[in-house]
Amino acid sequence: MKISRPRGTRDFLPEDTRRRRNVENILRKVVRNWGFSEIITPTFEALELFTLKSGDGIIGELYNFTDKGNRAMTLRPELTAPVMRMYVNEMQANQRPLKLFYFENCFRYERPQKGRFREFWQFGVELIGSNKIDADAEVIALASEMLKAVGIKGSLHVNHLGIIRHLLSVLKTEQQSRIMRLVDKKDDTGLVDYLEEIDAPGHLRLELMELISLTGSEAIEKARQLTGDIPELEEYQELLTLLEAYGVDYIIDFGIARGLDYYTGMVFEIYAEGLGAQNQVCGGGSYQLIKLFGGGDVASTGFGLGFDRIMEICDIEPDDDKPVVIIAMDSTRIEAVETATKLRFHMPVYLDLMKRSFKAQLSYADHIGAHYALIIGESEVEAGKVTLKNMDSGKQELLTIEEVIQKMNC
Repeated sequence: MKISRPRGTRDFLPEDTRRRRNVENILRKVVRNWGFSEIITPTFEALELFTLKSGDGIIGELYNFTDKGNRAMTLRPELTAPVMRMYVNEMQANQRPLKLFYFENCFRYERPQKGRFREFWQFGVELIGSNKIDADAEVIALASEMLKAVGIKGSLHVNHLGIIRHLLSVLKTEQQSRIMRLVDKKDDTGLVDYLEEIDAPGHLRLELMELISLTGSEAIEKARQLTGDIPELEEYQELLTLLEAYGVDYIIDFGIARGLDYYTGMVFEIYAEGLGAQNQVCGGGSYQLIKLFGGGDVASTGFGLGFDRIMEICDIEPDDDKPVVIIAMDSTRIEAVETATKLRFHMPVYLDLMKRSFKAQLSYADHIGAHYALIIGESEVEAGKVTLKNMDSGKQELLTIEEVIQKMNC
């Protein structure tokens, strides 16, 4: 009986996996160079962890289940909430700020479509314990640098939610939340209808619609005309000044909202070229979640990168880790095993396991694209050396094992 893989999942063949690992390792190197440390959280968590963060409405999107202890559990749909739980459980006594990153698979029960899967991978960063603009600027600059390192071109849009919330402060909290979600979805028609439904003041409607449409170099001055000289605008200007110091190109965009109540100040999104309409590859901002999970009032800033979307447009090739193929006779099998054992401390080595003929072993080395074949015949054994054959040029050299290692590692 043939069993197919579950809908919304993928099998990654060796070439795909090597390419993904190469891109992953590039991202890891960048984030480590910025002083972040990797963490790993469980693949499943208590369902309540995510309903506390996002409400009961998220349950329909989850792979949730009841375990044998009758506890409501779910496969993780994202990683910010698990990291905040980890902080509350394990890390509250640590020196701040904590600079953490993760690369893990996540699960959402949604309709599979191009670029969206039920199992997907997220690379994310959380900086916990600083409410300073410097932390916000570093996190944005890091996201920009990570995408640049893997050749992704795109536009970075930045906003400060304190500015729009200043305008909305005359409304009830639940009304503000609904408006922020409509702004995040770019649902102008729905927003106009909702403002009408709650009978929002006429001047507020005009000012809000004008504010969320502001982008570009003159946007801050135009926003100041709507809000006055509020502290949030000064913070925003300070953030942009720091981004310029980092050498980061940005677009001022007062229409970026992220749509979730826990975002408190700076928010940003990055849109990549080559993905069509659904082109967001990164989003994040400053937020308050730790208190919700039983910790203190601790500021955090973070972002998530959609790794699968990055892989759709990233043109980085897999690492060239083709093995050296050892070619031996039946009479020199023992020497071939001993040689392979020594070389594997230094390089990938393939040893024939099919008892192929000499000619078939050479043909196999050529088939898998090996750059070198290492021939061990009776004459080589007698000389205490091996023949290193360059499969591209056909050139052969009689060398000791130490000389092969030196040549291959230079």
